[in-house]
Amino acid sequence: MNICVIGTGYVGLVTGACLAEFGMNLICVDNDIQKIDLLKQGKVTIYEPGLENLVAKGMREGRLRFSSNIEEGLKTSLVIFIAVGTPPREDGLADLQFVEEVAKAIAHWMDGYKVVVMKSTVPVGTARWLRDLIQRQQMKPIPFDVVSNPEFLREGSAIEDFMRPDRVIIGAESEQAIAIMKDIYSALYLIETPFILTSLETAEMIKYATNAFLATKVTFINEIANLCEKVGADVHHVAKAMGLDGRIGKKFLHPGPGFGGSCFPKDTRALSRIAREKGYVLRVVDSVIEANEYQKERMVKKIEEMVGDVRGKRIGILGLSFKPNTNDIRESCAIAIIQGLLKLGAKVKAFDPAAMEETKTILPEVEYGKDAYDVAKGADALVLVTEWNQFRRLDLSHIKALLKEPIFIDMRNVYDPESMRRLGFRYCGVGR
Repeated sequence: MNICVIGTGYVGLVTGACLAEFGMNLICVDNDIQKIDLLKQGKVTIYEPGLENLVAKGMREGRLRFSSNIEEGLKTSLVIFIAVGTPPREDGLADLQFVEEVAKAIAHWMDGYKVVVMKSTVPVGTARWLRDLIQRQQMKPIPFDVVSNPEFLREGSAIEDFMRPDRVIIGAESEQAIAIMKDIYSALYLIETPFILTSLETAEMIKYATNAFLATKVTFINEIANLCEKVGADVHHVAKAMGLDGRIGKKFLHPGPGFGGSCFPKDTRALSRIAREKGYVLRVVDSVIEANEYQKERMVKKIEEMVGDVRGKRIGILGLSFKPNTNDIRESCAIAIIQGLLKLGAKVKAFDPAAMEETKTILPEVEYGKDAYDVAKGADALVLVTEWNQFRRLDLSHIKALLKEPIFIDMRNVYDPESMRRLGFRYCGVGR
């Protein structure tokens, strides 16, 4: 089957590479000519473990190619995946200008029946709006179907998530479109992946509801962690015990500085806005958004409590990306914490294995180290913000010797508090 993926960002590139691995013929299209030129050379522009090798394999075996010519992609493909960006507007809703541009191009170049698949995260009702827009823009009536097929890819483990998903959501109104989508994902039947066949609006809502619930779990355990500090309890044990309850589950019960990234902040705000437009207030979701912002502020106060007045002090930061195994700094808690420290007059030196170039563009005033030990040298405190694996096994005796003051603030609870204190650190975690 010939498939076109429009948009070679995170979702589009992973989708294209993985569908090629499923045996489909893929053409990935983007209007960023420089990016396409790099991809043609096998150079992946995002950091995602295993993706570069998968792209190279697809190209080598002739199933994956890249182009900036949308006409070529549309005319040679039966199925069109839309995977363009939907950044948040000022009012919280997703900006659909790129989706609209793609819809107009599809209407213009369509030369036969197509299945148009919405992969981007979009407000409920977008798929039906997309169908109407394409119909209005067509030069002459040509049949097509629209499908909502939301993605649930976690940055850092996206390939595994695509190849072995918890479920596949297909929102459609056409039996023909459903049959084609099942054919695309037929490899997943072999591993007994659940398929949810539903309406367009329900598929769109599933995406938002899922991310809002996961964001709620993260925020809830952060709130419990904050209370644990007040009452002298250990959130590590609280979360472990909670997670053993089958009704709750252990995932997303890891306290820290808050959630970030391209999905949870954007999707919770968008869901809240969608509800308000319908005359309803999602009080839980609104509280999650508010509490998450407070959590970032509280981390800055935690540093102040450990260091004292930070004006003129040098604070070392380990981790800049919003999570490990990605260079994505969108809505990163580390960025918010650094900005808070800079406002208080602190000097910041930071290191991240993958996200320093991205951070330099928005925080040029920060000094960047070559590794964790370079950051620790002469610092008044060291703060672990993103739990990259290489930060989990630091030579702590060496770190202590390098620090000006033996203050270690562990925002991911990577290290054991008693062990750190025995080593002579003034240590604090979150909720412990």
